[in-house]
Amino acid sequence: MLEWIWYRPNPLKWLLWPLSWVYRAVVRLRQESYRVGLKSVTSLPVPVIIVGNITVGGTGKTPCVIWLARELTARGHQVGVVSRGYGGNGDIWPQRVEPGSDPEMVGDEPVLIARATGCRVVVGPNRVAAAQGLLDHSEVDVLLCDDGLQHHALGRDMEIAVVDGHRGLGNGFCLPAGPLREPATRLQTVDAVLVNGGTWNYTGALRVSLVPQRVYQLAGPAERSLQDFRGEHVHAVAGIGNPKRFFNLLAQAGVIVTPHSHPDHAPLRPADLEFGDEIPVLITEKDAVKCGSFAAENVWCVAVVMKFDTDHGERLMKRVAEAL
Repeated sequence: MLEWIWYRPNPLKWLLWPLSWVYRAVVRLRQESYRVGLKSVTSLPVPVIIVGNITVGGTGKTPCVIWLARELTARGHQVGVVSRGYGGNGDIWPQRVEPGSDPEMVGDEPVLIARATGCRVVVGPNRVAAAQGLLDHSEVDVLLCDDGLQHHALGRDMEIAVVDGHRGLGNGFCLPAGPLREPATRLQTVDAVLVNGGTWNYTGALRVSLVPQRVYQLAGPAERSLQDFRGEHVHAVAGIGNPKRFFNLLAQAGVIVTPHSHPDHAPLRPADLEFGDEIPVLITEKDAVKCGSFAAENVWCVAVVMKFDTDHGERLMKRVAEAL
């Protein structure tokens, strides 16, 4: 219901507009409390790079973290990653995440990051404690924080905001009348804005897109390209922040999609991948970490990578180098 208000012309937004101003005032007071020293900011002995967004829902933060972690590792850095661990139900925090960790305990995105990068990953609701715990037990010289723009208690050397270029900033209102977690002017204070796909533009933004890298079978060693599914009917299952982006990715490749959406970070069960037929089931990498143990042979994971336009990747890494 709210997305109909946020991303389409809808007069109902004006009914929620007063609440948006209350929310906006609370956000501003919280920011000021850190700026003037009423609340403490913890600085770490290594550079901290925050990757986040200012809207509710998926924008491509995690693929950006994976791209940065790989790029920094290739350049000789020892990279650590901290995350909130949304969807995790563990009792002890902070917690180290291994490639084989249970996503129901630590969250699906941290497990994906650990598998995709090989970096040290620690999760916890308190990002400062998670970061300190990581540094206490690892030789790390740069720290990436997955989704931390609004968590001002953790000091940072660089901020990267990722915006979904298909949906932009919606109607431009803060919650609950619009999708903004912070006013749009927040983009003026970050070090880099990445626009992921679409046509929405922002002055000085770096443009990226998520492109299919490979499609692999969860229950076996087989691999295919996404083009192999052109003209084929599939079930597409997505429990991510913006499932429509995944369905559109498949449709643009000529795949005939029957979509099945689940809430972001929702656990998947065998019944969620069974539809009474044998046609292929395509899922996201983020969902794949949750169902590898029970996926049937017709379940395939679509792995994507973040690709920068022209020289935009090098332009980002130049800014990163200046912050380190």
